[in-house]
Amino acid sequence: MSSDPAWEAEIRKYTETLRKFASSTGHKLNPDEKYLRLVIEGLLMNKKRFGYASCPCRVAEGVLELDKDIICPCTYREPDLAEYGRCLCGLYVTDEYISGVKGHTPFPDRRKIQKIPRK
Repeated sequence: MSSDPAWEAEIRKYTETLRKFASSTGHKLNPDEKYLRLVIEGLLMNKKRFGYASCPCRVAEGVLELDKDIICPCTYREPDLAEYGRCLCGLYVTDEYISGVKGHTPFPDRRKIQKIPRK
């Protein structure tokens, strides 16, 4: 997909939108540009697939009502940023994370696994 000019433009536009949003909430986007691009591509692919930008680091059901808590920015972003300096997928980060004050170690997902009946 990376050679498609329309896809590249979409990535740039969405990145800028997310950067402005992060700044307005006192946070930043992950400074690792390669990693950032992977997360943003995942968000955009989920947006195309489901009609909403669900977190690419979690399994979405594809049902808006069941996935509302993982639509970016997810419900868990603020507590994760406060405790760990980044959200689970690492899209949003704090200055403490960037400077290394908050560690770069894995942490548990706050989302509880739901048992969804299958038809």
